[in-house]
Amino acid sequence: MKIIAVIPARYASTRFPAKLMQDLGGKTVILRTYEAAVNTGLFQDVFVVTDSILIYDEIINNGGKAIMSVKEHESGSDRIAEAVENLDVDIVVNVQGDEPFINAAPLAKVIEVFLNDFEQKVDLASLMFEITDQDEINNPNNVKVVTDQNGFALYFSRSVIPYPREVNVGVRYMKHIGIYAFRKEALLAFYHLPMKSLEASEKLEQLRYLEFGKRIKMVETTHVGIGIDTPEDLEKARKLL
Repeated sequence: MKIIAVIPARYASTRFPAKLMQDLGGKTVILRTYEAAVNTGLFQDVFVVTDSILIYDEIINNGGKAIMSVKEHESGSDRIAEAVENLDVDIVVNVQGDEPFINAAPLAKVIEVFLNDFEQKVDLASLMFEITDQDEINNPNNVKVVTDQNGFALYFSRSVIPYPREVNVGVRYMKHIGIYAFRKEALLAFYHLPMKSLEASEKLEQLRYLEFGKRIKMVETTHVGIGIDTPEDLEKARKLL
């Protein structure tokens, strides 16, 4: 089974333009993320896929592997699918380009799902962790997920799910972490399927998979990554480094 990591890397960013090319301890954010993914030792190959010649050159000039997107894409899954369509791979892991402090343990967990999926019932695997703070639960920027008894996703939403009409019944609120591992065929199917109403409403690409019957296995973790979404996040990352 060939397992690779792909890091989608857009140059533009609404909240923090060019954040991936910012300096973080003498290296750019995207280069540190790429090197961290390689250093996990979990992947037979690691690629950055980007719409930016600056990011492409940054990776190539530092001995890494990068792929230029040919088309414009609305989602990271679309960008990755185009990049791997003609690659001989089985499992593709989406690593976020703005998380230079990659922890190998949760990535290993999503890969393990496929290593143990002998009947090939899983199309995607992803991560979640429990949140208990009410402001975190109510925040629409935090995507929540509910699962069945076997850990397969039933729905993702920016709203509070489940709605707490009855309290003290043991409900746990789970926040989705946007790290995915895909079977290549599921990823390519997504690429060629249209966006439907649920995805369009919530602006959550994972709903396209559910709307078309794909099975997403959720894995609980306690590790929360450190993403760089704002200049303040970058300063925190510099101090941590």
